Amino acid sequence: MKLAILSRAPRAYSTQRLRTAALDRGHDVKVLNTLRFGIDLSGDEPDLQFRGKRLSQYDAILPRIGNSITYFGTAVVRQFEQMDVYTPNTSYGIANSRDKLRATQILSRHEIGMPATTFVRDRADVLPAIERVGGAPVVIKLLEGTQGIGVILAPDRKVAEAIIETLQSTKQNVLIQRFVSESRGRDIRALVVGDRVVAAMRRVAKGDEFRSNVHRGGSVEPVTLDPAFEEAAVRSAQIMGLRVAGVDMLEGNDGPLVMEVNSSPGLEGIETATNLDVAGAIIDHIDNQVAFPEIDVRQRLTVSTGYGVAEVLVHSASDMVGKTIGDSGLGERDISVLTLQRGTSVIPNPRNRHVLEPEDRLLCFGKLEEMRSMIPSRRRRTRKIRKLPADPLHES
Repeated sequence: MKLAILSRAPRAYSTQRLRTAALDRGHDVKVLNTLRFGIDLSGDEPDLQFRGKRLSQYDAILPRIGNSITYFGTAVVRQFEQMDVYTPNTSYGIANSRDKLRATQILSRHEIGMPATTFVRDRADVLPAIERVGGAPVVIKLLEGTQGIGVILAPDRKVAEAIIETLQSTKQNVLIQRFVSESRGRDIRALVVGDRVVAAMRRVAKGDEFRSNVHRGGSVEPVTLDPAFEEAAVRSAQIMGLRVAGVDMLEGNDGPLVMEVNSSPGLEGIETATNLDVAGAIIDHIDNQVAFPEIDVRQRLTVSTGYGVAEVLVHSASDMVGKTIGDSGLGERDISVLTLQRGTSVIPNPRNRHVLEPEDRLLCFGKLEEMRSMIPSRRRRTRKIRKLPADPLHES
C-alpha cells in the first residue's frame, strides 16, 4: 500500500509513530505537508499538485489536519476523495467535528448522551439559557477550541453572563453547557478505529483544575470500558463520518456523556497509558480498507429507478411484530432485509426464521414506494401554551 500522511508536523510523536508503523508493515509511506498542496481543477478530472508538481498515485491518505488549517485541509481531503483515494476520515467528518455546535447538533439527532447544551446570541437570552441547562455552575466553550483552550467554568450566573458578554463582544461564538459535577476533573478518551475501540484511558485533572487534558497537566491511566461507553464512542465516531477518532466522554450518573469527537487524536498519551500499538491498529485498518473497501450501499444498490436502500423501524403497533421475516410480507412486497439491528446487536443477512420484535431496525433493499408506505406519518411538535395570569382590571 502506498500511503500519504497529511501533516505539518513530521517530527511530532503521532506522525512518527504512524510512519514507523506503516514502514514496519512493509508499506510505502510519505509525510506530506498539507499546505504544500495545490488543488487542480483545470483538467477533465480532479487532480492535485504537490510542491508545484503533479502528485503521484496513492492508495490511501491519513489526514492529520490541524485546527488552524481546517478549511484548506478539508478541501485537500475532499479532492483526494474526488480522486477515489481512500481516507478513514472524510472531509465533512473533519469539518463537522471541528465545530462544536455542529457536532452537537448532529449527535443529538441520534440519541447520543451528551451534557445539556444551549446556544444563544442575544444578551437577553443568556440567563434563560443558563437555567435551561440546569443553572450555575456552567461550562462555557468556544466553538473551535482545542486541548482545553477556550473552556471556562463559570461558578455563578453573573460571572457566566459577564464571560459570555465579553467573548461575544470579540465576535466569539460560545456554547453554554451543563457542568457534570459527578465527573469533575475526570473524563475518558476512547480511541476508535473502524468499528471498535482499540484503546481507552481515563484522564484526571491536576489539583483544582476541572479540565483533564494532558496539555493542562492532567494524568492518565488505562481503563477497560463498559459496553455502554464503547458503543457510545463507536457510534459517535461513525455518525460524524470518522473511522479514526478520539471520543471524549464524561462518566455521568446515568451513563456516558459524549463531549467531543476529535478527528486528529494525539497518540502519545494513550499509547503511553495503555502500552498498546494504537498506530499499528490505524495502519492495519487503512490497509484492510484499501484491499476491501467499504461502499455506500445507498448509492451502489440504487441500480434501477424506484429501488433503493432504506431503514424500516418495526413499531410496537406494526402487524409485523411477532412474525418471522419470512411471514412478514416483506418478500411479497419485493423487499429484502440486509441487516437487522436489535438494541446494540446487529444481525447481518438475517434468516427468514428470525422473529421480529418492537423497535427492531431493518436495513432493507427494495421498492422505495413500498418502504415509504411502511413509515408512519411524522408526529407534529405540539407547542405548549403558557396560561397568563388574569388581568385584575377585567376580573369579575
